[in-house]
Amino acid sequence: MENGNRKKLYLVTLSVSMAMMTLGVSSAWPTPVLPKFKNNETNVDINAYEMSTMLAVNPIGFAVGTLATGYLADRFGRRATILGSAIPIALGSIIVVFALKAWLLCITSFSWSCGTGMVSTVSNYYLSEIADKDVRGTLAVITGFMFKFGTLLTMILGPFLPYETLNQVMLVLPFLFCAMCYWIPETPYFLLKNNNLEGARSSLRILRGYKDEKVLEDELLALQANVRDEMRHSTSVKELFTGGQYRRAIIISVGLKLTQMMTGAVVIRQYLGWIIEETKSDMKTSLALIIYGAVSFVVGMMSSVLVDRVGRRPLLIFSYIGTGVSLGAVGVYFFMQEVLEVTTSTLATVSFIPLLGIILANVISTVGFNSLIYIIPAEIFPINIKAIAITCLNLFSAALGFGLGLGYQRVKDLCGLTTVFWIFAAFAFGGGVFSYIFVMETKRKDLREIQAELQGDKYNVVPQNDKLESTKTKDESEEATELKELKS
Repeated sequence: MENGNRKKLYLVTLSVSMAMMTLGVSSAWPTPVLPKFKNNETNVDINAYEMSTMLAVNPIGFAVGTLATGYLADRFGRRATILGSAIPIALGSIIVVFALKAWLLCITSFSWSCGTGMVSTVSNYYLSEIADKDVRGTLAVITGFMFKFGTLLTMILGPFLPYETLNQVMLVLPFLFCAMCYWIPETPYFLLKNNNLEGARSSLRILRGYKDEKVLEDELLALQANVRDEMRHSTSVKELFTGGQYRRAIIISVGLKLTQMMTGAVVIRQYLGWIIEETKSDMKTSLALIIYGAVSFVVGMMSSVLVDRVGRRPLLIFSYIGTGVSLGAVGVYFFMQEVLEVTTSTLATVSFIPLLGIILANVISTVGFNSLIYIIPAEIFPINIKAIAITCLNLFSAALGFGLGLGYQRVKDLCGLTTVFWIFAAFAFGGGVFSYIFVMETKRKDLREIQAELQGDKYNVVPQNDKLESTKTKDESEEATELKELKS
């Protein structure tokens, strides 16, 4: 970036990433805790059915948080919504410290997942709106990296900390991320959308670190024109699904979300301890969890490097295919165990395959589609419809998660882990084919260029000056005149 620096931009991203780290800790909480419940290592009165109910509540809370965010982000702003997401997370963290009954843990699970829905929704378009095109992908992946770091903390500490101590540690996190996010600026896009030109100028100055005012005003004028162009269309769910210009973006987002969810990453992580026990391997479950979390954390750094160098589309294709191969190999192991009924002593020499396959699938998917699924939708929907589109996409994700949560155990009981992992592998291969056919490359393209390519003839690019003249009020006219003078 010429005539500026990204120091404060990275600091802002780090602050938002603290929210994602909190989500990582809370979302991984069931993985070390479920074995404690199963082995009666806590004072909580809960049975196996209530454990599954607690997990099934997650998508419902996620859906509620997502719906709330769609309104809050457009009404009060991206920054305020990020801060507000700390409320349900803090509520859940307080309840879990004192919960001794299963229904209280269900409330905790609902509150945490509600906060997860809020943060995951608003952080996507917050980062896409504050970043310049050269680092937009990297900033978004940094938040995913911090999510993995939160998961790692839980995987390492969870098996060894007493249940009560683990819950007390979690109590600190929502207050910490709220304090760190308090100073972040509102996005220039949102401020311009609400006709706050001076606020947008101040926000852009913080984020870009421009020393040359002319460069600042040039970018501000371009953003102003872009926002007004995109805001020509109405903002509603009906507009999203009836506007032909959004059809390709919807197809891409829904296809990627469907295949990403159906590779089973969330379910595998939640039941990882039980899956390892099914392999009859000599490895301790606690060690398997630590290895899984550590690898996830390290791979997060690789993803942030690759996403803006290799490009979105190649990473999607190869990560889906690699994940499919890895999960398919796990299915082959369970096929030998469940269908061919190979003896445990014979399988002992290859008992490492399930954990290795799961870890490889996690590595490959993290580098690719599990990171990009949070970047691409925020890039391909225009600002007038972005909040609604990502809200609807997260609701779709919640429905898929609810179905997976209820269906996993039933499919496993009826058909075994062989079928479970081969279904996951089939969707991974399907994701690779889908990405090859439908997904466009967005690397190093600004949001205006992406919309022009997606919408084609439906994206009417009007000259910036004409657009400004046709939409501005008297006050805006004076400000635009000042901007033009600075440009000249």
